[in-house]
Amino acid sequence: MSRSALISLAVMGVIVGAYYYAKRPKPVEVEVYVLTDGEVKATVSNTRVGTVKACRRSYLAPATGGQVAALHVAEGDGVKRNQLLLEIWNEDLKAQVELQSAQIKVNRANAEQICELAAGAGREADRLVKLQKSKQFVSVDMVDKAVTQAKAQQASCRSARINVEVGIANLNVAKAAVERTMIRAPFDGVVAEVNAEVGEFVTPSPPGILTLPPIDLLDLSCLFVSAPIDEVDAAQIRTGMQACVSLDAFSGERCSGKVSRIAPYVLEKEKQARTVEIEVMLTDPKDLEGLMPGYSADVEVLLARKDSALRLPAEAILGTERVLLIGADGVLEERRFEPGLANWNFTEVVSGLDKGDRVVFSVGQEGIEAGVAVREK
Repeated sequence: MSRSALISLAVMGVIVGAYYYAKRPKPVEVEVYVLTDGEVKATVSNTRVGTVKACRRSYLAPATGGQVAALHVAEGDGVKRNQLLLEIWNEDLKAQVELQSAQIKVNRANAEQICELAAGAGREADRLVKLQKSKQFVSVDMVDKAVTQAKAQQASCRSARINVEVGIANLNVAKAAVERTMIRAPFDGVVAEVNAEVGEFVTPSPPGILTLPPIDLLDLSCLFVSAPIDEVDAAQIRTGMQACVSLDAFSGERCSGKVSRIAPYVLEKEKQARTVEIEVMLTDPKDLEGLMPGYSADVEVLLARKDSALRLPAEAILGTERVLLIGADGVLEERRFEPGLANWNFTEVVSGLDKGDRVVFSVGQEGIEAGVAVREK
């Protein structure tokens, strides 16, 4: 082959190579995460939204039905324990109280009279007995009648005093009947809702049938978050564990929470999602600021924590225990690793990856897979 032919072939090869080089797939731009040490936590969160609740809440209704005669509070009022909130018409029952009070006075006066007569009869019997013993002229019959009369009078005295006690008991019954027509605050709190007006007829709820209570009372001095945890995760939780609370109504997390209660049973509201209810108390007064019962809330319970461990962000993990590692030639390769502690944000790398390794941050990007050439954004 002539020299000119060789040169022509070489030129043609360069052209073809340049053509294919120009047509090669361009490296895909990706976000990269460089493995470093940092804090890693293992946490569990609620499966459905939780709720801020008051430690004490009472739906108050009178023990007996009737017409509302007096309403002493309005919604939003602060009340003290035993304060009268609502009163059913009870004039007839109050009249019974007055009647029993008067009857007690009568019984006491009768008892005083009878007991004085009994005391006199006793003295007379003692005098006759002494005269008989001193050989004076006192018949046995007279002494016997006097002693018997004294004993009868003493029995009447005891009966009269018991009548006073019966009157006091009847008075207490009448007062209790009056109290059944009243609603008093069982604790210091705030009236959340009033569902009655003066003149309306209210009744207590029959067994098994819920009716709207006339007064809803809340104790806002103590609040907690109640949240459902999946039955699989609940077994890991213990009372006293630290928990963070986040609310839709406020930004940021409130992390002074402690798990105060774990329900002793599994709640089966839905066949596919059985949960255990837990309660989280916030201990920092600042975390309680602005909270109101009824707010939706999420909880994240801390199971374990390492202050410094090799970690991966959740966005960099492909499926389970796999990542796309950027090789020295800029081509992606799939790499498995052994995970440790994990939560929604980071997963600990126990083995399989090294500090400084560069992995693709957003594995959901189109065209990102093993064997693809990439370059960092």
